[in-house]
Amino acid sequence: MQPLFFVKRTRSWRAYLLVLIGAFVLSACSNTAAGPTTQLIGAVDEVPDTFARAAAGREFVFPADHGPHPEYQTEWWYYTGNLDADTGEHFGYQLTFFRRSLIPVAEQVDRDTAWGANDIYMAHFAVTDVADNNYRAFERFARGAADVAGSTNDPAYAVWLEDWQVQTNPDGTVHLYAAQEEVVLDLQLTIRKAPVLQGIDGYSQKGPDPGNASYYYSLTRQESVGTIAVGDRRFAVTGESWMDHEFSTSALSEGQIGWDWFSLQVDDQTELMFFHIRRDDGSIDPFSSGTFVASDGKLTKLNEADFEIVVTDTWRSPRSDAEYPAAWDIEIPSLEIALSLEPFIADQELAVSYAYWEGAVKFEGTRAGSSISGVGYVEMTGYAGSMEGQF
Repeated sequence: MQPLFFVKRTRSWRAYLLVLIGAFVLSACSNTAAGPTTQLIGAVDEVPDTFARAAAGREFVFPADHGPHPEYQTEWWYYTGNLDADTGEHFGYQLTFFRRSLIPVAEQVDRDTAWGANDIYMAHFAVTDVADNNYRAFERFARGAADVAGSTNDPAYAVWLEDWQVQTNPDGTVHLYAAQEEVVLDLQLTIRKAPVLQGIDGYSQKGPDPGNASYYYSLTRQESVGTIAVGDRRFAVTGESWMDHEFSTSALSEGQIGWDWFSLQVDDQTELMFFHIRRDDGSIDPFSSGTFVASDGKLTKLNEADFEIVVTDTWRSPRSDAEYPAAWDIEIPSLEIALSLEPFIADQELAVSYAYWEGAVKFEGTRAGSSISGVGYVEMTGYAGSMEGQF
């Protein structure tokens, strides 16, 4: 077999591919897709005991926890955002990195080669060009070796796959860069809100089985400045980005086939994250949840019964033939929130190794009787095929 570095873009590389796609399975609940967005193990009791499991009561320390957690089998860093050009155009972007451990830390040994790998990395890069009604998405794989791909927090947080990268600057801002074919993303991100610990103090339960959970936090408001190039067009852009970071050793529970995950940035400096895990009988799993972030950072946790998502339109992919929701009405009675959401463009399906929809959305509505609006991202998995059935 050829080394992974040389076969990472071939579709015949099925075994490693399934390992990495599995990392989506909690991504938006991301992930969860977000994204979401992701875990691959047939069942929870198949996970080797030598990988750590998520459990309640973990203390998060920042900025250290932005970096990798190799004791857990799966980890992902999910950046999405909406950007406005100085010429009036609007863009959405996704830059996401997935790490899948091949060997538990306790079993790793030193090897006399720079190509010895303990992890496999996958990354997705996508740009939504609203004015051009065009969506471009790309995928890469690489072994975590020889500096081809990796993640670190020493001396500062960074994650990369070839020239796709997230790198902490000396002033604490973060540099995002990705380029493929005619598309280039180059951004500087400044964190404007403290990390939001999702679930219960960062412990996000996804199912009833022990260990069916992830450690999950979000950076919900990051001021973003930089450039986007599409073909021979180059734009100075500004906007807001969102980052989800999850790590775990887990799997979807029996009957969980996919999810719909929403991250919304409201113009009043509040944010919303919520997700539905869908079951094979058409019902919504009770482990669906969410978080409302007030302008001062105060958190309100949401259970599945606290919010309602009503699909008001659909779109069918010409590639996967999957039918996705394409507009939504959202109600959160306890917060007096009512929203109507729609994608900036309908076709934001990643036609990569496993088809899923992740794209930029806009919304308007009311909160406590006052008009609100904003932008965000939605990730939808399991429409082109059950996530449970793949892993």
